[in-house]
Amino acid sequence: MGSDNTILVSLLVKIAVIASMASLLLRWSFAKRMLLRERRGLKQRVELGLLFGVVFSAGTLVRIELNYAAADLGLEGAFVAGLVGGYVTGGITGALVAAPALLLRNEWITLPLLVGVGALGGLMRDVAPGPDEIWRFSPFFPFTISRWVTRMPSSEGAFQMALLVCCFAIEFLRSSLAGRFGARGWLFSLYMPSDDVSALTVVLVYVATVICIGVTIKVWDHTRNEWKLEEQQRLLMQARLRNLSSQINPHFLFNTLNSVASLIRLKPDIARELVVKLSSILRRLLRQQDAFTPLRDEIRFIGDYLEIEKIRFGEKLQVHEEWSPESLDALVPSMLLQPLVENAIKHGFGPKVDTGSLWLRSAVKGGRLQIEIEDDGVGIPEKVLPVVFQAGIGISNVHERLAVLFANDFQMSIEGRLGGGTRVRVQFPQLDATVGAGSQPVDRTRTETTPAESTR
Repeated sequence: MGSDNTILVSLLVKIAVIASMASLLLRWSFAKRMLLRERRGLKQRVELGLLFGVVFSAGTLVRIELNYAAADLGLEGAFVAGLVGGYVTGGITGALVAAPALLLRNEWITLPLLVGVGALGGLMRDVAPGPDEIWRFSPFFPFTISRWVTRMPSSEGAFQMALLVCCFAIEFLRSSLAGRFGARGWLFSLYMPSDDVSALTVVLVYVATVICIGVTIKVWDHTRNEWKLEEQQRLLMQARLRNLSSQINPHFLFNTLNSVASLIRLKPDIARELVVKLSSILRRLLRQQDAFTPLRDEIRFIGDYLEIEKIRFGEKLQVHEEWSPESLDALVPSMLLQPLVENAIKHGFGPKVDTGSLWLRSAVKGGRLQIEIEDDGVGIPEKVLPVVFQAGIGISNVHERLAVLFANDFQMSIEGRLGGGTRVRVQFPQLDATVGAGSQPVDRTRTETTPAESTR
């Protein structure tokens, strides 16, 4: 078959090839999704087997057509497929990998060997003490055997040692079969027992089999851990947003019900109208599930809210709306406007005796959406401005939600208005309103995955 040097070079190439194949598989979104799925039905196991089979059978074809032995990764691929996907995945992978060798070279021993190795991987998956034990297998087993031995009283340590023994066993099985049938061309192996190869080379063949299996698992496990971390961060962000939203809705409801209570005795007809408006708003709040919503929907919602406030204040409240048409389909955080408008009315006009005006504006500038809420009320005291984002529920809530959703890529400022009053300006990237409900919006202005620097 070959000299010691040829075999050693082939072993090094095998390790490099299988590591590259494991990494390249993760660049394909479908493969990554299939690999990282914790639980799979029969259909997913079959699909994963077909995926592995196609990938690893390519190595068999290269070995046959180009006579390049290092490309054949069928034994390692079938065992890893069984470990990751179970009996069905391992068996399908073994059969597909063996098919080219059987059809083109009549290596018929390869078929039962690789199907059996895939089934053995599935057996090891079934007897694992936990789903994570498979991913803890290390290619650097000489440095971890002592740790496994110390854990031997535990099922985890025994399982890791059993995996190592299985890796040696499948290579021993291939070598033994090669010694019996390889000379007839019924099975491929890097060397035959009759070849003039050193004992060290034979040992390195066994070690290379363990390393190929362990490297593949470690490459996928690294991506799996990154994905789990990202998923945990996503769930944490959703939990924070739900918590912040739950602060806003009761706060808004409490204030509106106070307004209804104050009108029941003096103006019962107006109070009834107020209740009807409030029920419409509450229906929308109960249906609202997404973190983002089109600006036009927020405007419609804030219109109902302002109708309630106009009933309370009468002619004392004047509202001026200046919405830019190109901004209406942009996505904004749900319940963005209501806390800011409520804050302007409550703290700006509440203490004021004469008529007050409220301006609501939007614009798109440089790929960023800008929203302004301005009032000519009593304004914010200078001593409060430095800590305004920590004071009260509405303002601090909106600021924190923007920070969760946009990291540093947003601007929110509150400043005094010339002639009295307050201006709140919010600015963040213009988001694509064509994404599906519940999905993450797409930023039109950037292609990077990390947030851009703040424009402040």
